[in-house]
Order: sequence, then C-alpha cells, then structure tokens
Amino acid sequence: MSSGIELSISCNDCIRRGTPDCADCLVSFVMGEAPDELVMTSAEADVVQLFTSQGMIPRLKFHHRSAPSP
Repeated sequence: MSSGIELSISCNDCIRRGTPDCADCLVSFVMGEAPDELVMTSAEADVVQLFTSQGMIPRLKFHHRSAPSP
C-alpha cells in the first residue's frame, strides 16, 4: 500500500479560519491553536473517519474559499 499523501488541507484556504467553527474543527484538534495545514495519508484519513463517525474527535469543518470572479 502506498503511503503517499491523499489529503492536504490548508487553513489559509478556509473561510471558517478564525471563527468558532475553526476552534472545533478536526484540523485545530490535531494541529493545536494555530493550525496551518494538515496532511494525511489514506490510511490516516480512514482512522480519522472512524473516530469522527463515532464522535470521538471533531469533524472536519473546512470550507474552501471560492475563487474570485474575473
């Protein structure tokens, strides 16, 4: 099985950064108070999905900023 990156989340691209949602997001839970980017392999993402589905850790609340209109 490959251990290549399957999921990469940059908080700089999230519209919820700095909001109460950010404080209760998976990325903040894993990375701490000043999250920046979370990178996981597919195996790690599977484990996170299991824990999230059972309410053991916060879910991902990432919402990508829309690209500006031309």
